[in-house]
Amino acid sequence: MIEIKNKQILIDGKPVLVMCGEIHYYRLERKDWQDRIDKLKDAGCNAVATYIPWLCHEPVEGQIDLDGQTRPELDLGAFIDLCAENDLYFFARPGPFIMAEMKNEGIPHWVTEKHPEIIPVGWDGNAATTPTLDYLAPNFLKETKRWYEAVMAVIAPRLHTNGGNIIGVQLDNEIGMLSWVSNCPDLTEQLLKDFVNWLQEKYEEAELTQRYPLNLQDATERVRGIRSPKEEYAAELMRDLGHYMRDRFARYVSILREYAEESDVKDVPFIVNIHGTGGGRGLTYPIGISQLYESYKQGEGYLSGSDIYFGDLNMETFQDLYLINGFMDAVHNPDQPLTSVEFNCGDGNFGETFGGRYDVSAADFKTRMCVAQGNRLINYYLFTGGYNYKIDEAAGDGNGRIASTGERHGFAAPVNPEGKLNYTFPRMARSIKTMMAVGDKLAAMDEDRDSVAFAFIPDYYMTEYRYPDSAKMREIVDNITMHRGAGAWEIVARAMLLASYRFSSVDVQNKELDPEVTKVLVLPSARYMDKDVQQKLVEYLKHGGGILLYGEVPTFDMEGKPFTALADALGVKPLGVTFNEHGRFMSLTADGWAADRPEIRTFFTQTFELGSNADSIMRVTESDEVCGFDAKVGHGRAIVLATAYRCDIDLFKTALGRLGSVAGLTHDCEYHGIFSTSVSNGDERFIHLLNLDGFEKEIQVRLGDEKFLEGRKLTLQSKDGVMLPMNVTFEKLGVKIVYSTAEILKVEENTLEFRLTQSEDMICLVTDREIVGSNDYLVESRDEKIIIVSKKHGKIDDKLVVYFA
Repeated sequence: MIEIKNKQILIDGKPVLVMCGEIHYYRLERKDWQDRIDKLKDAGCNAVATYIPWLCHEPVEGQIDLDGQTRPELDLGAFIDLCAENDLYFFARPGPFIMAEMKNEGIPHWVTEKHPEIIPVGWDGNAATTPTLDYLAPNFLKETKRWYEAVMAVIAPRLHTNGGNIIGVQLDNEIGMLSWVSNCPDLTEQLLKDFVNWLQEKYEEAELTQRYPLNLQDATERVRGIRSPKEEYAAELMRDLGHYMRDRFARYVSILREYAEESDVKDVPFIVNIHGTGGGRGLTYPIGISQLYESYKQGEGYLSGSDIYFGDLNMETFQDLYLINGFMDAVHNPDQPLTSVEFNCGDGNFGETFGGRYDVSAADFKTRMCVAQGNRLINYYLFTGGYNYKIDEAAGDGNGRIASTGERHGFAAPVNPEGKLNYTFPRMARSIKTMMAVGDKLAAMDEDRDSVAFAFIPDYYMTEYRYPDSAKMREIVDNITMHRGAGAWEIVARAMLLASYRFSSVDVQNKELDPEVTKVLVLPSARYMDKDVQQKLVEYLKHGGGILLYGEVPTFDMEGKPFTALADALGVKPLGVTFNEHGRFMSLTADGWAADRPEIRTFFTQTFELGSNADSIMRVTESDEVCGFDAKVGHGRAIVLATAYRCDIDLFKTALGRLGSVAGLTHDCEYHGIFSTSVSNGDERFIHLLNLDGFEKEIQVRLGDEKFLEGRKLTLQSKDGVMLPMNVTFEKLGVKIVYSTAEILKVEENTLEFRLTQSEDMICLVTDREIVGSNDYLVESRDEKIIIVSKKHGKIDDKLVVYFA
């Protein structure tokens, strides 16, 4: 039995950490399947994932091959069974869309040739620029149902609940992504009719008529008025269309689940993956969360899965991944854990130019951060490369193969198409094995959090569809885009992490705000904010909450109508927003408790007239106008920086402290560049530390008032990560590790294997068992503890095995 409970994946009642590798069986000769599975097991994985391409299995309508009749490598059941013989779980991804660089995104060409009405139409009636389809078009659903009936007949008998190894099924892939990146909101006539029905359910007739001064019941006027909207209702359309698309995607996912369950695929998690990373960053990723959160929140049995396409995790990007995980968790139902179903690994050489080369730390660091934040399933994508075979039905498109990447596919993967390991494999494997060595512990642990949360407003990322000729849409989107991401992420969030804050995220749009639960809220804020959100923040402040607002104090609602509830509660009057231009170089002077900081340059300011309950903390240097203040609101307090500031760690640490939040896990390294957090379950804990820089750092770690390692200094090697145990008990071994400078690599009946990280590692144990002597370590008794001191230097030989009699 598989359960989703308490943010855990329970298999037969036990929490499990699932580490998958994506192997495309259809891109490998059948004789090579076992070799790639062996390499996956050598990496430490306990599961295999794969897309199941409809395009390959039914290139000709009605001729479905799922048992290898036309090509041996298309025997899906045999591949799943081989994984089962290797004691591996299986994660099935049957589409219908799969992307994976496949032609037509994995949809057979005959589907659109037979049903041209399912091809989307964009703004002004223009043809869609990406090969997406109208998900709810009746004929697309009819063909998809038939595909599901065929593929689920292979999956159903192999489910874990039926004695097999399949533990999860993904429904479609990256739903809505193609429409977003092309700004093409699938405006078919069928969709527009459905959209109007949705509007009629949402609004009373009088309000709807006021919002849309056109005859929505007339097909011709409806098509013209929505595909080419007028400015008078452009903002309303952008908002309504975004909300409608969320509902539409959720209905589509629900239909796919219904098709699967009708074919007896049930009682396993159904997974919806979220797209959005781009250019090695995560700034646009919450667009995917916004598009799809109604899809995986709509009932029990769903999981969301991230697509993590970062390169190196470094000082530029590390806060992106932390925020992405936090935002996903913020919108989840209470039992839903985090998962990542496309976790980019390999060397980054996607174009075979050697221009995108990753450091070996890339997959390691991302794995460690994701596991620390509660990811219970990670799928390394792509684990092994393969080949795109020629397909007769695709002839004439330039290469005649199933995909667009040429003959070889996945040449950047840790295992290349020929089965050779690249330079990233050993470090990736080391991190997987480190996690899996204590996987039963980590699968039941949660991140320790300080009393501060980063606000997530889904509608701030509902900007995927905007009419190109609308100045009003552009003005709203540009302002929201400016404030929702880069500044708040790269200044405030980065400063918080460098100040060692372990923070959660909260969906302030859809969930209750309770100061007893969320003591302090960091709020990226734009000029536009929904009325209900503003009023919710006002009540939160009045009841004792603390807000650190960065950006602009809102003066409009999300449709551009004046609304100043939050500003009114803060007791300030917004005077205007000024940007630098040619010949204007604004700078900032810190004031009040923030004073004694150097004057710095900025590019924008929002200025205010303060009331009696607010004190200035930042001014525009030349004009002396206030652009930052500290205000009391009811029993709460708000600190506002309505300008672009620098990543002043001390300033934000001081501000959070004044609001009532103090970091609980700290270190003393003056060079920063360290990500730190901890996970726990009761008294058992692991301390996670990542050195993001290319030089060694010596630090002392404190957890609250307690010095970790009894005050001993710890050396973090360059570009290295460690997960150090604290009060971790292994009952079968009869050993409790009080602390250790070495990572646990393997736990067996009579041995503990460690990865050494220091010139002289120290492991503190409590056990009644006798420790067998070794030339590799010294054993000392200290009070009721046993101290093992390694004789090996971690840089020379990093493996240590401790033996028990």
